[in-house]
Amino acid sequence: MGLVGIEEVARSVGIDQSYLIHYGNYKAKVDNKIYSAIGKKQPGKLVLVTSITPTKAGEGKTTASIALADGLSMIGEKAMLCLREPSMGPVFGLKGGATGGGKASIGPEEDINLHFTGDMHALTSSINLIAAVLDNSIYQGNPLHIDPDHIVWSRAMDMNDRELRNITVGQGKGNGIEHKGHFVITVASELMAILCLSLDAQDFYRRIRKIIVAYTYDGQPVTLADLRVSHAVMKLMKDALLPNLVQTLEHNPVFVHGGPFANIAHGCSSISALHLAMQLAPITITEAGFGADLGAEKFMDICCRVAGTQPVGAVVVATVKALKMHGGVPYEELDKENVAALLEGTCNLKAHVEAVRKFGVPVVIAINHFEFDTQAEVDALSGWCTAQGYEVAFLDGFAKGGAGAIDLAKKVVSMLAGNDSQYRPLYELDWPVKKKIETIAKEIYGAGKVIYTEQAERQLAKYHEMGLDDLYICMAKTPSSLTDNPKILGAPKGFAITVREVLLSAGAGFLIPMTGKVLTMPGLNAVPAAVQMEEEPLVGLDG
Repeated sequence: MGLVGIEEVARSVGIDQSYLIHYGNYKAKVDNKIYSAIGKKQPGKLVLVTSITPTKAGEGKTTASIALADGLSMIGEKAMLCLREPSMGPVFGLKGGATGGGKASIGPEEDINLHFTGDMHALTSSINLIAAVLDNSIYQGNPLHIDPDHIVWSRAMDMNDRELRNITVGQGKGNGIEHKGHFVITVASELMAILCLSLDAQDFYRRIRKIIVAYTYDGQPVTLADLRVSHAVMKLMKDALLPNLVQTLEHNPVFVHGGPFANIAHGCSSISALHLAMQLAPITITEAGFGADLGAEKFMDICCRVAGTQPVGAVVVATVKALKMHGGVPYEELDKENVAALLEGTCNLKAHVEAVRKFGVPVVIAINHFEFDTQAEVDALSGWCTAQGYEVAFLDGFAKGGAGAIDLAKKVVSMLAGNDSQYRPLYELDWPVKKKIETIAKEIYGAGKVIYTEQAERQLAKYHEMGLDDLYICMAKTPSSLTDNPKILGAPKGFAITVREVLLSAGAGFLIPMTGKVLTMPGLNAVPAAVQMEEEPLVGLDG
């Protein structure tokens, strides 16, 4: 099925073409003037899609989200879908693109996965502009008394490049003041988090001015406002602040806007897109990165409170293959039927369902079908869900698109009609920082205790001195395990989690406890996707 013009997609949810800023025939930004046109009305109901702990067997959370949107359309329910923008790092690295799969995909696929509407480029340019102005200020007499050894703002690029994690800048006479520097991947930067947490352009401006970029020789914070570069950043980010409209293969509307990673950032698409979607459609579906321990927790604890929204229900995506891995089956043997291992691995599914329920939100489990799943395995998993008292639906969106998601769509509509959500955050903002961290670790991960390094203790003491105890907590943890060790599968209990350092994102409004070996600049794998593309046919070279 081919794509239709973006005007037709916009019209399906009441967006007049006069509010579209076209980027070709199949993608557009939506002008913020639309808010005055549609007025303020009762927002639609919000559904979060999350998953079990990811494995290399694949869970298909984005595919499930797209299929659900198409399935709702098939049963006569108007819905909007909000997804994150892909980062080129994973696209050319290990993970690949982020536009779904099979018949449950969005398009134009290659545009979305690569340059799209330029949002990632605007972010990267803004991040590096701040770094350049910061270093230049030091070189030009250092009027702000910045200590070059206490710069906390990193340069960025939208690519996996481990060699840039730790660098030295300013080498050589006349090339600036030599000091250590760092790169992060664009989607891990505080500026990306602020883009996605801002309510509007005014809120974005207010937040970026609070970003702490460095400290002076006497330990005082230096902000973006001190650098006097806020207006330049606003000019670079002007269009990037607007939501991007695209479509599913079945021509249903999708906002794709913002793309913070969930293991090192908060993992949710923009609040501005979410708010607009909820004004345009009676049902809005969104996803949060990785499993419920990371993406869903941050969505519930951070995004919902900042946005002032309450999810009415959630979908937890699980696959037979992934659960068999959590039950001890090696990756190479996943195509063989193994009901016993599958049932052994349901401990991980239970942990994620119960994690979502701790927020008072009802859950439907979606069994995302893979080709080699046997009927015995599907029946066993369905039976286990029913025995546990969990609502469960079979999902075959990859092969069948919306038609394969009708069961899930009906279960979601029924969940929403029940209106059983009693959403509540896991912690209060005025709690001590350690209590907030330990509540997440114990209640969501199943940890027994949290250990803090000396560096983390010093940083927490510094933030307390600065009066920053009342911030959100954005945990940085491996997505591959409920623990901070990516090799531990299943659902262990009582383990220790180590916080090695705590980063501050004052503009975003959260502290980032760094656990395990999580990195803000990923590396490429042995044979990255960019190399594998060499085997694909090239197009567009003729003429």
